[in-house]
Amino acid sequence: MAEWDPGQYLRFEGERLRPALDLLARVPLERPARIVDLGCGAGNVSAILKQRFPDADVLGVDGSAAMLEKARAAAPGCRFVEADATAWRPDEPLDLIYSNAALHWLPDHAALFPRLLSLLAPGGCLAVQMPAMHDAPFRALQYTVAARGPWAERLRGVGSAPPILDAGGYWDLLRPRATTLELWETTYLHALHGEEAVVEWATGSSLRPFLDALPEGDRLAFRRAYADAVRPHYPRRADGTTLLPFRRLFLLAGV
Repeated sequence: MAEWDPGQYLRFEGERLRPALDLLARVPLERPARIVDLGCGAGNVSAILKQRFPDADVLGVDGSAAMLEKARAAAPGCRFVEADATAWRPDEPLDLIYSNAALHWLPDHAALFPRLLSLLAPGGCLAVQMPAMHDAPFRALQYTVAARGPWAERLRGVGSAPPILDAGGYWDLLRPRATTLELWETTYLHALHGEEAVVEWATGSSLRPFLDALPEGDRLAFRRAYADAVRPHYPRRADGTTLLPFRRLFLLAGV
């Protein structure tokens, strides 16, 4: 797993927060008592969950100690625990499992998603948002660049988040197990600013496993090679803005 840098990840906090808010707006529960923010990262969404449901016990679960240190400062009204989301289990059934841009990092969704549903109390809800970018140049070129150049042998076998299922795959997986199921996709057109803005975005997320596997002297060269590869696909506009189309899959499953 990548070594997460909270500062780099939060450079685009507004853009990353928007889908989290869009998902939260569709959660159908009025007064959930027990909420888990699964893959809570830096805790900014945990704090928002607590604001929306002030009487709830909000627990953030994440595997990154650095992210959780940031989360405890950002959301003092919430509890946090460092744990592997694929194995973590609550002490009691949950009313809401909320996960924003985290579960795509985990393998074997055919086992993971039914397991998460099993952790819910009757009437509970699983609310998930995941990037669906594995076939976009943004992601695909990370593997292309990794396979070329002097770092190819060192990066053999290194990868970022695995591809997720398509919407139909999640429907077939969850519909027999859920009382209600809603799926939708949104492509956000992020207007980014600054030099090599797409590379900066990727450095806070999907590019991290490749960078972490390289010695410090090779990281800059790898970033430059990736920047050269993605630039034609995401050119800067005349006003200096770079547009990054970013597709995300949303899922609400009730039990």
